[in-house]
Amino acid sequence: MNGHTPRCAPNQNPLIMEWKPIDDDMIEQDDKAAVNTETVTDDYDSPWKEAVEHYFSEFMAFYFPEAFVEIDWSKEYVFLDQELRAVVQDAEMGKRFVDKLVRVTLLNGDEKWIYLHIEVQGTKQAEFAKRMFVYNYRIYDRYDKPVASMAVLADAQANWKPTSYGFEVLGCKHTLEFPVAKLTDYHDQLEALKASENSFAIVTATHILTQQTRKNDDERYKAKQLLVRLLYQRSCDKQRVIDLFRVIDWMMRLPEELEQRLWREIETIEESKKMQYVTSVERMGIAKGLLQGEAEMLGVMLRHRFGNLPDAITSRLKLASEDQLKKWLISAISASTLDAVFNDDMTH
Repeated sequence: MNGHTPRCAPNQNPLIMEWKPIDDDMIEQDDKAAVNTETVTDDYDSPWKEAVEHYFSEFMAFYFPEAFVEIDWSKEYVFLDQELRAVVQDAEMGKRFVDKLVRVTLLNGDEKWIYLHIEVQGTKQAEFAKRMFVYNYRIYDRYDKPVASMAVLADAQANWKPTSYGFEVLGCKHTLEFPVAKLTDYHDQLEALKASENSFAIVTATHILTQQTRKNDDERYKAKQLLVRLLYQRSCDKQRVIDLFRVIDWMMRLPEELEQRLWREIETIEESKKMQYVTSVERMGIAKGLLQGEAEMLGVMLRHRFGNLPDAITSRLKLASEDQLKKWLISAISASTLDAVFNDDMTH
């Protein structure tokens, strides 16, 4: 299923995770034309992170199978968010940051545990490999433990696949080689993805279908309907259905009319299976979470363009409706000042 062969530099045992928001100063010049309102609103940040945390062993088995078999999954693995922030707070390069650091135990017994550094990268970036290198050695310097770095590349540039970074000077050579999983490599495996039981087969299929239906709402509806049906067919675990539905729903946004039609479809499925998973209370919770995610992403974009936000603006983002957020997002792309983003609302 997975054709990627992990490669690690000597003395490095396989993985920190990140889904990067759109950031103009990090995108190659020839890619900037592709950044538009659709690119921003199709961001996958929160559900990706949650899925990795909830189904981490499946994530490793799907994207990095060779590393997966070296980890002792009978032992507890730990996500170290606070520790990670302490490591990289002075290592930030522009708007770049690392979201997850994972501590795992290996089967070979050489080390009680190691650090795993994973990134899920959404855009082609000239300095991505350097960032992998910098975070890897900073984590090692902090903890004096083996560090493995791996990346899932979710951008649309099929030929962009950085796997190493380093330098050589005066006979001294310092290089990091890291394994990558490239989601464009799965485009010809869509039927196999749909048939797989692995959670990240569904996530990857959703990513591919989101890209393929980007400009066709009717086709996106059909694809989303298919994925939801597969979700109900493959799992009787309520939390799993909810978690993976969040990923599908976050990626594949639809116009309100089609969203309502899909919810009616879900209600029919749940009635036929005598289950109640993502309807009623769960639906309200998912909607609230999606709205919060949109407000956070707009905040990131505004801070990138205009600097720190006044408390009043932050409060408005938290209380805004979905329509308001979409309106402000469109304004933020071309507005020359922060006030101009909100001007229309202030004058009514």
